[in-house]
Amino acid sequence: MQRVITTIGELECQVLDAGAKGARPDLLLILCHGFGAPGDDLVALGAELFERRPELAGRVRAIFPAAPMDLSPHGVPGGRAWWLVDVERLLGTQDLRQLQNDIPEGLARARRLLLGLVERATRDAGLPLGRVVLGGFSQGAMLATEVALRLDEAPAALCLFSGTLIHQAEWRRLAPRRSGLEVLQSHGRQDPLLPFANAEALRDLLSEAGAKVDFVPFSGGHAIPYEVVDRLAALVASKLPK
Repeated sequence: MQRVITTIGELECQVLDAGAKGARPDLLLILCHGFGAPGDDLVALGAELFERRPELAGRVRAIFPAAPMDLSPHGVPGGRAWWLVDVERLLGTQDLRQLQNDIPEGLARARRLLLGLVERATRDAGLPLGRVVLGGFSQGAMLATEVALRLDEAPAALCLFSGTLIHQAEWRRLAPRRSGLEVLQSHGRQDPLLPFANAEALRDLLSEAGAKVDFVPFSGGHAIPYEVVDRLAALVASKLPK
């Protein structure tokens, strides 16, 4: 398994690829890490997928972009963010509608950067958007949702781990464009950061727009449980061309 650090578009990325040098993959997997995590936070998850599903090796290129903001000046050495979050305000917010309607400052820039990565990565691989599985954890899941709804064409699937509903009016307007999209969504019932009820609201918004949402609730907090890793591996394998 090759692990390469490279810049794709404007983002530094870790790339896992078991294919021969210069070979084109059949599928791209792009996963965005959460707020405060290092840029390589989800690489181990990618390696786990290849271990659980050997048929992915040589056919799937997994890309893990590092968010553009360095949180070291904000007291989180090595941490990165797609946009700044006031954690104290987040934990103190009881009005779920306020969270659902939030449009974070910095979302537009993060969206532009991830869209640029997707465009460059698909061009380099010679693949259409329909061969891209896009997803993320927490803040990365919010960004993945924002981008998936705005791509010119639907991705192969969308994977949302401990994400939440934000930018509600715009997402509700755009979501019908993704009718039929397969979505793997998981959330802990005891999540202390992003309320479970808001995850259910996101599930309902996507389902009502026609997306095929596989919603996986679990007993736990802000995490990706083993069961969900298995489902992600199966989903990625199912998107490989026969």
